[in-house]
Amino acid sequence: MGSLADACTFLRVLARYITSDCDAVAIIHDAQGYAKTAEDAVADVLKAGMDVNCGSYVQDHGASALQQGKITEQDINRALHNLFAVRMRLGLFNGDPRRNLYGDIGPDQVCTQEHQDLALEAAQDGIVLLKNDGGAGALPLSKPNVASLAVIGFNANDAIRLRGNYFGPPCVTVTPLQVLQGYVKDTSFVAGCNSAACNVTTIPEAVQAASSADSVVLFMGLDQDQEREEVDRLDLTLPGQQQTLIESVANAAKKPVILVLLCGGPVDVSFAKTNPKIGAILWAGYPGEAGGIAIAQVLFGEHNPGGRLPVTWYPQDFTRVPMTDMRMRADPATGYPGRTYRFYRGPTVFNFGYGLSYSKYSHRFATKPPPTSNVAGLKAVEATAGGMASYDVEAIGSETCDRLKFPAVVRVQNHGPMDGKHSVLVFMRWPNATDGSGRPASQLIGFQSLHLRATQTAHVEFEVSPCKHFSRATEDGRKVIDQGSHFVMVGEDEFEMSFMA
Repeated sequence: MGSLADACTFLRVLARYITSDCDAVAIIHDAQGYAKTAEDAVADVLKAGMDVNCGSYVQDHGASALQQGKITEQDINRALHNLFAVRMRLGLFNGDPRRNLYGDIGPDQVCTQEHQDLALEAAQDGIVLLKNDGGAGALPLSKPNVASLAVIGFNANDAIRLRGNYFGPPCVTVTPLQVLQGYVKDTSFVAGCNSAACNVTTIPEAVQAASSADSVVLFMGLDQDQEREEVDRLDLTLPGQQQTLIESVANAAKKPVILVLLCGGPVDVSFAKTNPKIGAILWAGYPGEAGGIAIAQVLFGEHNPGGRLPVTWYPQDFTRVPMTDMRMRADPATGYPGRTYRFYRGPTVFNFGYGLSYSKYSHRFATKPPPTSNVAGLKAVEATAGGMASYDVEAIGSETCDRLKFPAVVRVQNHGPMDGKHSVLVFMRWPNATDGSGRPASQLIGFQSLHLRATQTAHVEFEVSPCKHFSRATEDGRKVIDQGSHFVMVGEDEFEMSFMA
């Protein structure tokens, strides 16, 4: 009974397996030469803890590795034990597979309305409004006021580009052009470019279409020729003659145009951000099978955009930073600007977490903790040159760290005019982050998304853990909390806390 209980405990707590990336084991020998022989590659990965090889390399060379004594049966048994323990947990040996948790899923449960609604919700939530200028805003468009619409851009009528890569067969896919034709009967279309590379253009035709339409929407950006696995972008600007096409169309249009970007990574669209003839910019990423519907709904105000940028959008000048230099922290002495929103010190096109809405939201802290957090009796680590005294998180201890936690309650209000989904982001910032101490400029504490009706107010609570959220890593890897001021921010509101012993 004891052995059986131990086995059950293992299955409940420890059963798991480690798998390789596809062809990774083969690459160790065939491409990189890290392992001298194929058998060495098999031995290296099995002894390092791999259980399942995505590919056939272990199958092809495992027997010879065993014969050569580079692996043992125990190495094989360990991997099999981990794999089959997981299969046992999944109930794959319990008889009729239809009786398992997901055993009754059949073709009739693929592409249900629920699943299609989820695809649409994901596409809607991912759209980020980056610019909306011009009085009341260039967006949303009003159907009664748009008798004719010019849709321009290679990305407007390509369903595959909506899906990015690594996708399965879609339930239903309609392009942005097809959906917009349902909104405005008089809709014209000009691709403008032959592809995202945009080395062949039809700018005169695009200009003609733009000059005769009430409203103009451009669908530009990138595709899988510029960004995919094994392909690094060398440039942050739009490829080829895309900028020339956009500016030519904007100059010809009757009123400010709308630019929709389909791309995964950031692009430097500073020219569009500052051009008054480009009234709005939307970033839709690669929104999936329902992306065409979601984009049209945002354009015509049937959905209030509330997405936020998941990365910083850098200017083209950032490409001067060598790809081989992956330091996070800025180095003012050499001009190295740092990486990510936490450490980057240079100019940006759009910041991490940025995103506009058709509604106006306000935020303020409804509750604030005491201004001083006391860690009595703890000795501060003396400051290094140019730095600040700090407290070692390990020395503070888990019990005190738990005691230091506090709630930060944010009052958020939707001032209208539309209902909308809104993400509340709470950050921590350090004063004097450029003093050479290695502090981040800011750090995300947490975020919560909520749906608010126009004029509705809600309160959201965040647990703030100073040991986690106020700490930083030193060069030797220790986590420390600097002595002195720390600021917790939401929107334009913030409060200050000081740490002292």
